[in-house]
Amino acid sequence: MNSTILPSICGEANVEHTPVYQPYLAGNVSRYVNDCLDSGWISSRGEFVPRFEVAFAEFIGANEATSVANGTVAIHLVLDALGIGPGDEVIVPTLTYIATVNTILQIGATPVFVDSVGSTLQMDPVAVELAVTSRTRAIMAVHLYGHPCDLTSIVATCRKHDLLLIEDCAEAFGSKWEGRHVGTFGDAATFSFFGNKTITTGEGGMVVTRDPEIMKRCRRLKNQGVSSNREYWHDILAYNYRMTNIQAAIGLAQLEMAADILTMKAKVANAYRVGLTRLPLRMHDPVGKVTHSHWMCSVIVDRPQDRDPLRAYLAQQGIETRPFFTQAHTMPHCRVEGDFPVSASLSARGINLPSYPGLSQEQISRICATICSFWR
Repeated sequence: MNSTILPSICGEANVEHTPVYQPYLAGNVSRYVNDCLDSGWISSRGEFVPRFEVAFAEFIGANEATSVANGTVAIHLVLDALGIGPGDEVIVPTLTYIATVNTILQIGATPVFVDSVGSTLQMDPVAVELAVTSRTRAIMAVHLYGHPCDLTSIVATCRKHDLLLIEDCAEAFGSKWEGRHVGTFGDAATFSFFGNKTITTGEGGMVVTRDPEIMKRCRRLKNQGVSSNREYWHDILAYNYRMTNIQAAIGLAQLEMAADILTMKAKVANAYRVGLTRLPLRMHDPVGKVTHSHWMCSVIVDRPQDRDPLRAYLAQQGIETRPFFTQAHTMPHCRVEGDFPVSASLSARGINLPSYPGLSQEQISRICATICSFWR
């Protein structure tokens, strides 16, 4: 799997192609998938679904977890289960993937955008505090590109104003704040297992909640609202957000290798750190007592006018990159007035480099040499 994950901007056909991401499909992936095929359990029932859910909860230190079809529906499910809807405001960073904001709009609530912190790329806790109104119901903490938010400050704001905390951990599997895995601080948290995530199920996601009753509601809502004691009885409006047994089989095999995958990704990030010194850019380095999972190895160039030419130069050499997300509040369907200068600057200057765990030192050296040659 290579350019099927993300659109390629590769240059000439005879140039070696290095994609932004490709999954690490080793270990028991094939064996577990074949077990599903041999048993006939290929849909949303089968042994791997509960095994994956239990193993995932244990890995991050949560009480329990429930699997879903993808990371976007995970957020939508949580918002519904928590009772967030029309008239409610949810504070969210404008520097985020659009799925975070779309789900807030889909549930009928209003996203209230805030700026980010330049050093970490994460939502600004000071801006969050200032954005709270009488209509605020929740804060959506998005752990962007693998670096955790300042959860100490955000949790304090939630407690001060009696707000719900939802953690969007789509990009933060393996990330920790002060030694504790993200996703275990909020009232609910969501994870994504898309093909370019640190561990993958192809598509898929996971929901973690603090309250057993909210978890019970999530499980019912994701399963068409079916009654637990009456066959084919559905007395609430609900969804089909279930994960398949095949997806869970892949996820369980990925989870068995998770520690190794995270170690490999840390080595990739460190190799970039060594190879990209003394250039007019900076790495997205960890700040404070955190574990940065380096879902994406990101650089922020000093001058915004260098960003797109550098990406084009890398593409000519077959090196695929991604720009940082465009500010969500500028999208046509959720446009609002507002000035978020830090997010605007980061969005204009950020590049995500090839970040998959299987990258060799030779490939990283070639990428670094190409970046260095751009400024020569």
